[in-house]
Formats: sequence, C-alpha cells, structure tokens
Amino acid sequence: MLAAAPSLAAARPVAPDPASITGDDRGEESGLPYIQCVPYARQVSGIQLFGDAHTWWDQAAGRYARGTQPRVGAVMAFRPHGAMVLGHVAAVSRIIDSRTVLLRHANWSPIDGRRGHLEDNVRAVDVSPANDWSEVRVWYAPLGGLGTTHWPVEGFIYNRKPSKTLGPDARLTVLASAPASAPKAGYTSRIGPDFLKGIVPETSVAPARRMVAAREKTRITAARDDERTIAASPSLARDPIGRLIASRLR
Repeated sequence: MLAAAPSLAAARPVAPDPASITGDDRGEESGLPYIQCVPYARQVSGIQLFGDAHTWWDQAAGRYARGTQPRVGAVMAFRPHGAMVLGHVAAVSRIIDSRTVLLRHANWSPIDGRRGHLEDNVRAVDVSPANDWSEVRVWYAPLGGLGTTHWPVEGFIYNRKPSKTLGPDARLTVLASAPASAPKAGYTSRIGPDFLKGIVPETSVAPARRMVAAREKTRITAARDDERTIAASPSLARDPIGRLIASRLR
C-alpha cells in the first residue's frame, strides 16, 4: 500500500505541516530557524526566480520554459490551497514512472515536532484524472507515507529558455492575418503565330505537277489521233458532219 511504502527521503531539519507552509522567499538571513521552500528550490534547480512561491509560475512566463510533464531539475509549482496561501515549489530529482517522481524541497513536513526541514528524494504521485500532473499527493513524514491531500499544481518550470515555436493561438492569428492568395491568371498559350516557320512539308508538290502534265499530254495525244482519223478518211474531212464529230472528239 502507498502509505506503507518507504519515503526514499533523506530528511534534515527544515519543513512543516503543509497547512502552515509559508512558501515565501525568506531564508536564514530573515532570522527564521528554518529554510523556506523558495530559496531551496532556487538553489537546487538553478532557476533564478524570487518572491513568494505562488508567483513563480507567472514570473517564469517568457523567461523559462514551462510545461505539464516532469523533468529532472524542473520545479513543480504548487497553487495556493487551503491554509497554504503562498503556494509551494519543489525540485524534481528523479522520475520513477509516468505518475511518480522524487522531489527535493523544504518546509513541508514537520519532523520531530519542528518545522522547516529539508527533504530530499521524497515521493510525489500524480493523482489527476487526466494524468497531467495537475494534482499530486506528496510524502508526509508524520504519516510515514503519502499525504491524503490532493495538492493543485500549476505545472513544471524548466531551467531553459522558452521555445520559440508558435502555440496554436499564435499560429491561428498568423494564418488569419495572412493576405489572400492572388487569383490565378488566365491561361496564355506560349505558341506563337510563326511556330511553323521553317518547317518543310513532308508532301512534295512534284506529284501534282506530274499529274497535270500527264493530263495535258493525254489531251494532246487524243487530238492528234482525231486528226489522223480525219486524214485517213477523206470523206470525213469533206463531210461537214464528219468535221463536227471530229471537233467534238478533240
């Protein structure tokens, strides 16, 4: 059972009952006998944010990458909840599985009746219905297991610059503001009026000329034959009707 599981924690004097967590940015220099969660999260993660824990998520916008998936070295940013009015921040030290991580944080569990302990490598379990790490249960030393409260989480702050990739809203804005495409111009033929210039026709004119010459030769030959017929028949040459017939035959 979860309540009986080992904490994997190396607890040292520094963390309270979550109901009384202050979550501010005061450290040892403030005169308090314990370290707050904010200075410790900044120290172990390298993320240079200041101020109360509940302001970290908004402060990180534009300065650090943010997301909903745990990464080693990322800071889990808790929302204010109940008496935890200033929120809480904790650094991820190890990822066990898709719903379990180990945290390093300060000022969470009271140990030996004292507030403000450092706890390293203590379990936090994602209990959100969508497995998006929006709600977690955290190891609580007085119980020797996970606490019963479902703590709301903003997300994770990563120690790197935010990606320049456009989000869906920005992408839609760009598409909406883009100029409409120009209408396509009508089709224009690239074939000019002189595209056949210089092309030699495959059919020669010589056959046609030969046909005309042959037809003329035939007509002349027929006329000569008629003349020979008339010459061979003197009666036809003297006969007007014969001459008429001969002329018709030409």
